[in-house]
Amino acid sequence: MVGAHYDTCGSTPGADDNASGVAGLLALGRMLKGISPHDTIELIAYANEEPPYFGTEQMGSAQHAQKLYTEQIGVKAMICLEMIGYFSDKENSQSYPAAGMGALYPDKGDFIAIVGNWDSVRLARTVQKNMQSFLPTVRLNLPEIKGMCMNFSDHRNFWAKDLPAVMITDTSFFRNPNYHQSGDLPETLDYRRMAQVVRGVHQAVLHLAADGK
Repeated sequence: MVGAHYDTCGSTPGADDNASGVAGLLALGRMLKGISPHDTIELIAYANEEPPYFGTEQMGSAQHAQKLYTEQIGVKAMICLEMIGYFSDKENSQSYPAAGMGALYPDKGDFIAIVGNWDSVRLARTVQKNMQSFLPTVRLNLPEIKGMCMNFSDHRNFWAKDLPAVMITDTSFFRNPNYHQSGDLPETLDYRRMAQVVRGVHQAVLHLAADGK
């Protein structure tokens, strides 16, 4: 499954958050046309990711994950596209949620991040392996620690049901100064690198859906 939320925060334009993810979802649909994978591929646009619904059962992804859990439908992977269009080559354009992370990870916002919890390590590694030839990637797998902001999108509801999920993101407010602001406009996005993100996700999806494992 690949999902992206289509609502924005209040009256903000939401070019990166999350029109970029929805555009990636639509492009992915065109790229997957005509294939016959071993496993079913579903592309889902979710409502109610933003406040005041975030973290509640009214999130579209929460309803979806609950339905899958109740009906015992097997899920090999959920890939969440959350803000995939903002990049920067400037030094110190990238920040992190915890002190010391800057010593381990890049200080330029020129990469895409693959974020998973401890139970999604294998999935995150597979996704990174398939994406890294298209653009620089950083993978982060940690237990769900309060304050790390790892669960700030629709993948959180799959984690809550012990389903494997990762978030593909430009790291949101750790990089993009326009987050939840009126300046989150189309002209601030890097469409070349955004396209490379989608190509990488496409490669990962084909790999995951083809092996039957």
